[in-house]
Amino acid sequence: MLKRNRKKILVAIIVTIIVLGTIFLLPITNSITSYLSKTKKVDANLLIVEGWLPPYAIEMANDEFQKNGYDLVITTGLKISGYYLVSMNGYLIFNTHDRFKGIDKTGDHTIEIDAYSEMGDKNCAHFNAFVNDSMVADFLTDKKKRKYEITWKGKLAKIDSVMIQFDNDRFFENDDRNLYVKEIIIDHNIHISYQNNSEYDIGALDGKNRINNNFSSFSELARNKLLLMGLDSSSVLAVPGKRVKINRTLTSALAFRDWLKTTDIDIKGINIISMGTHSRRTWMTYNKILNERYKIGIISLPDYRMSHSRKKRILKTLRETAEIVYYWFILIPY
Repeated sequence: MLKRNRKKILVAIIVTIIVLGTIFLLPITNSITSYLSKTKKVDANLLIVEGWLPPYAIEMANDEFQKNGYDLVITTGLKISGYYLVSMNGYLIFNTHDRFKGIDKTGDHTIEIDAYSEMGDKNCAHFNAFVNDSMVADFLTDKKKRKYEITWKGKLAKIDSVMIQFDNDRFFENDDRNLYVKEIIIDHNIHISYQNNSEYDIGALDGKNRINNNFSSFSELARNKLLLMGLDSSSVLAVPGKRVKINRTLTSALAFRDWLKTTDIDIKGINIISMGTHSRRTWMTYNKILNERYKIGIISLPDYRMSHSRKKRILKTLRETAEIVYYWFILIPY
């Protein structure tokens, strides 16, 4: 009886702690989230867009530029290596004709596609594989990076393109289904990277919304997307930062500071477009790096990826709070 009562008391204590924690933690977390995500614009003629933003945020950045009379938009972001993000339904087209010109070897050839899915299990990405205009295979990918193999018979010189059609894009309440592709490999020894060898046709295969993957940084990728939306090329400048694994926001801000030393543009003010709880850290970093020489504002776009998941919102807020503290220390020397 005594042991049973102890268990009941223990359970009651645990439940009370959880309830009280929820009651007090949620308002505190919501308050911190609001602080980290606050928008505070200034009168500006220069707009900075962080290049890692998802496609819908790039569209919102385009609207901000078009409607508010900026002279120039700067896209920031680090050097890219690794896998290409196929973020919407469409075709990733590897142009192979020049690589195989004069190779008349006929027979069975192996084509491997190095890819993976952002989500796994029943929510994994699906793609169809085409050689020239003929579909030759389809695959359900998983979260593990691996090579998806096709056998194709004929002359390599007859292959003009290998296309990967991502066809089941979907935005979930907790995540976004995406496909990542690094390269195609022919006969285990001819490696063709997506960089400088491919194009991404968003939606239909009609060339109307096509990105040439000749970029080497997220800043250049964001610039290409803005140009596709109709911005004049003279109004959009990519300022890439070097590739690093940590302190990426700081690295982008330093690259922008270095660019400022090379330009004679008359800057009246700067607004920076970021997203969600990351915005406060971006704003703090640029103010510190630029020594408050300019009026700097922040535009925090909604992070729809977190909007339907309370757990993710709380974890994101806690992580960004820790990052703010960390950045406060690493920015001291500047």
